[in-house]
Amino acid sequence: MGSTPQSPAGVLKTQAYGTGRRKNAVARVFIRPGSGKIEVNGRPLENYFKNVAWLNRAIEPLKFTNTANEFDVLATVNGGGVGGQSGAVRMGLSRALSMFNPDLRQGLRNNGFLTRDSRMRERKKYGQKGARKRFQFSKR
Repeated sequence: MGSTPQSPAGVLKTQAYGTGRRKNAVARVFIRPGSGKIEVNGRPLENYFKNVAWLNRAIEPLKFTNTANEFDVLATVNGGGVGGQSGAVRMGLSRALSMFNPDLRQGLRNNGFLTRDSRMRERKKYGQKGARKRFQFSKR
């Protein structure tokens, strides 16, 4: 097969899809060969992720695999906050890259791009102000 992306039937792949999740955010990421245009919810990446850390986190898999100018990325994200959404895009992009080119999978796996971060918000408990915080205790 080599470096040409092909499906099992030997037909050239035109698109790959990956789902990413982080906290309460869910991202659906589609990649197709192109010039490096990245869109999140119909907006350019720089307009969606204003914070540089979030922007860098979202495109980290492309930088790691040196494929930043080879793919056009279309992502739809909902749920959670912007920070969680950037992590969801990162994971979805990693999964899509590994589907498009299985040779990249091992490198992505070894560097933690394909590992789901399972940390979630703890639920509020009854009789308390929040998950851990309690109402003020009065002895008398």
